[in-house]
Amino acid sequence: MKQMIIYSGLCMALFITCCDKKKDKNNNATAVLLKDTVLTSQLNHPWEICWGPDGFIWMTERNGKISRVNPATGAVTLLLTITEVSAQGEGGLLGMVLHPNFSTMPQVFVAYNYTNGSTYQEKIVRYTYNGSTLTSPQILLDNIKAGSIHNGCRLLITPDQKLFITTGDASDQSNPQNKSAVNGKVLRLNLDGSVPADNPTAGSAVWSFGHRNPQGLVYANNILYSSEHGPSSDDEINIIEKGRNYGWPTVTGFCNTTNEQSFCTANNVREPLQAWTPTIAPSGLDYYDKDQIPQWKHSLLLAVLKDSKLIQLKLNAAHTGIDSVFEFYANKYGRMRDVCISPEGKVYVCTDNGGDDKIIEISKR
Repeated sequence: MKQMIIYSGLCMALFITCCDKKKDKNNNATAVLLKDTVLTSQLNHPWEICWGPDGFIWMTERNGKISRVNPATGAVTLLLTITEVSAQGEGGLLGMVLHPNFSTMPQVFVAYNYTNGSTYQEKIVRYTYNGSTLTSPQILLDNIKAGSIHNGCRLLITPDQKLFITTGDASDQSNPQNKSAVNGKVLRLNLDGSVPADNPTAGSAVWSFGHRNPQGLVYANNILYSSEHGPSSDDEINIIEKGRNYGWPTVTGFCNTTNEQSFCTANNVREPLQAWTPTIAPSGLDYYDKDQIPQWKHSLLLAVLKDSKLIQLKLNAAHTGIDSVFEFYANKYGRMRDVCISPEGKVYVCTDNGGDDKIIEISKR
C-alpha cells in the first residue's frame, strides 16, 4: 500500500525534535508528497544495499549471498554465495562497498564472519567482478574478533581512495580502549590492505577508537558521519575524526556525569551530534543531496531497527549539527537495516525482519 507523507506548518504526522519553525516553514514551501512501494521481497536478512555505478542496487544478505537488484523491475540476480560465511546471531555477511572507479577497477569489498576451528572471526575480502560473478578473493584484513552481537561492520571508500571499516567490540568491553586491538574501532586502510602512512599511529589501521557497535557510515561535506548502537541508553550519531576517542565503555552519549566528564577531558573524547534514550537501534546511514525530495536535502537518512522506521536528520548550515529530526514509516515495514540513494534522488531502504524481507523504494509522488 502506498503511503503519502505531507509536511505542514504544524508538523502534522511527523515526530519532530528541536523544531525550528522558521526553517520548517521554508522547508515546507518546497516539499513534495512521497510514495513508498515495495521494489522486491522474499529476501533473507539483507544487510547492505548500495547503489552501483552500473545502475543496479548491490546487496548482501547475512547468509552469504551477494546480488544485484534491478531498480526498474525488482529482479534479483545472485552473483556469489560465500560458503565460508557463518551466520551466527547478528553475524554473517555484512558490509560491502564498490570501488569508486568501478568501470576500470571492478572491485567489490566485503566484510563477513566465519569460523576458524572453534573461533568466530571477521575478515575483509576484495573480489573482482567479471560481469557475471565475483572472483579472485584477496584477504585485506583478517583475525578480527567476531561475536553473535556487536560486529559492526560498515565499509566505505572516501574520495582519496581510503577504505574505512567499522568494527564492534564483539561483546568484549576491553577492546574499544585498547588501541592494539582492531575491535571497537573505525579502521582505515589503503585499497590493497596496507596501512596508510598518515594514520594516527604508524603501522596501525586504527583511525578512531572507543566504539561499541557502529553500523552506519557515510562521507559527505568532507565529514565522516557514523551511527552507533548504545547499551540500554544513548544510541549515537557521531562525526568521526582522526585519532579521536569516542568513550565506550566509560562514556555513553554525552559527557554529562562527573565520571564521564573527567574521562572525556583526560582522553580527548568526541561527543556525539545526537543521542537517543530510550535506544532506537540505528543502523545504515546515507546523506541526501538530491533535488527530487527537496525537504530531505542536506539531511542524513538513518535506517532504524528497534523502532522500525526511517529517520531524517536535518543538518545545520555548517553540516556539523542536527537542526531537526523527522520520522517516517514507523512500524509499517518493520526493522530497517540500510538505506541507499540513486543518482536521480530515489531512496531505497531494506528491512531486516528475518522473514520475507524487502527493499522499499521512496520517491516523489
